[in-house]
Amino acid sequence: MAKELTERDRAYWRANVKLISFCLIVWALVSYGFGILLRPMLSGISVGGTDLGFWFAQQGSILTFLALVFFYAWRMNRLDKEFGLEE
Repeated sequence: MAKELTERDRAYWRANVKLISFCLIVWALVSYGFGILLRPMLSGISVGGTDLGFWFAQQGSILTFLALVFFYAWRMNRLDKEFGLEE
């Protein structure tokens, strides 16, 4: 028996997709944008003895990814509470 989607279900899914899209955009901007495409422009800025573009390619993208994982979990918990779907 198939369950019919309600407007609340659609709103929850829409909010979830917006959150995922935001996280993917930030990840792509940091990983590809700062680490690869914008690296020549960031080479004049020094961080920890190396240029900022190299830092983003090596550590910054990993730290950003970890921050995004925790942000997503925190935001999804809030979203679940908003829609009455908490555990």
